[in-house]
Amino acid sequence: MAEKLTKEQRSQELAPLLATGWALADDRDAIHKTFRFKNFVDAFGWMTRAAIWAEKWNHHPEWSNVYNRVEVTLTTHDANGLTELDMKLARKMDALT
Repeated sequence: MAEKLTKEQRSQELAPLLATGWALADDRDAIHKTFRFKNFVDAFGWMTRAAIWAEKWNHHPEWSNVYNRVEVTLTTHDANGLTELDMKLARKMDALT
């Protein structure tokens, strides 16, 4: 099981993600981001690429898609908060855009 990030890990790991548009959730220990694409096909293609990594790492996002917009929330339910898995998947999602 993944361990929640320590205070030191949180400050190191979150800073670069917050700079790329990720934000801390108000209501729980999670991060979220809205990704926008040119059209539905681009959004769905990105989701497919991200899903392959999520499955490979056995860490699945909470997300929804409306046309060219994908809303993503990352948290590790088993740890009841943010873990290195969330940071890793967030970085990968950013890299896939």
